[in-house]
Amino acid sequence: MAILKFSVSAVAAQIAHARACKTFLPNWNGPVDRPALILIVGNGVHLRSNGIYGTTTRIFTTEQADPSFAFADGMNPFRDTDWVAQRRMAFRDLTGQFYTDILDDVQVLIDRGQGAIRLATDGHSIRVFARRASDYLIGGTYEVPSGLGGTFRVILKDACDTFAIVQNAGNCEDFDAMQPYRVPLDALMDLDDRRAA
Repeated sequence: MAILKFSVSAVAAQIAHARACKTFLPNWNGPVDRPALILIVGNGVHLRSNGIYGTTTRIFTTEQADPSFAFADGMNPFRDTDWVAQRRMAFRDLTGQFYTDILDDVQVLIDRGQGAIRLATDGHSIRVFARRASDYLIGGTYEVPSGLGGTFRVILKDACDTFAIVQNAGNCEDFDAMQPYRVPLDALMDLDDRRAA
């Protein structure tokens, strides 16, 4: 899993642009009738509005139709010398346009005064990543998806901004005897968090 970090002001400009448009770039399923953010992986990595002017399905790069791109930190080809290596670490050899459904979640973070917009990606999915390692209590009890359709109760042993080291605890004896293992940081759920596993 990679964490992409974006400037709040640059992303806010892209959201404002999308909301100001009446026509939107179609996705793989056909026409789109609402504002969204698109993650572009290619010559750098950036978020941009799906809004277009007129009837063309191309994204214009003129100043009027395209406020400054919201480039991911370290992946801006105009500023970062090793952006290709950073892009490969996050996406391997994948490139293209990825329609996202994160606009409303990102707007909530902007409205809360979040210092930066962070997205988690495994190369195929893109999620808003709202919490940091410091938001979790080392030694605290959490749940993580089990991969079997349920969850495991775990004790948090260590965490960084992308993953956590956890130890099963409070499950059955066989599962609790497993060695500590690594999970994406955003897989940690508070015990009262009942999101789908």
